[in-house]
Amino acid sequence: QVQLVESGGGLVEAGGSLRLSCAASGRAFSSYTMAWFRQDTGQEREFVASISGSGRSLLYADSVKGRFTISRDNAKNTLFLQMNFLKPEDTAEYSCAGSSRQSAPSSSQRSYDDWGPGTWVAVSS
Repeated sequence: QVQLVESGGGLVEAGGSLRLSCAASGRAFSSYTMAWFRQDTGQEREFVASISGSGRSLLYADSVKGRFTISRDNAKNTLFLQMNFLKPEDTAEYSCAGSSRQSAPSSSQRSYDDWGPGTWVAVSS
């Protein structure tokens, strides 16, 4: 099990950029497949991006492909989400999630056992 804490959220204008971070506790971070999900008020939680433990395999939702980049620094136990060309529809609470039993990137929430509390991103038009 890992404890996860997100940071880097905030208010940004449409077209702008933000970089989210997710700090993980524990010594086995490099063996965890990690992901970002988001949920706006009154909406279902949706998948954003996922990355394998090594960082070599990536998976993106179509809605963010080409604009967002997921990455990780296993030496620092940290997951990142670089968000460029932000749109008002990207407004949501962003949460990171981890799985020690999932070997490949996954878009399913059921694949992940550990979740952070989330950080809000608001994009103004």
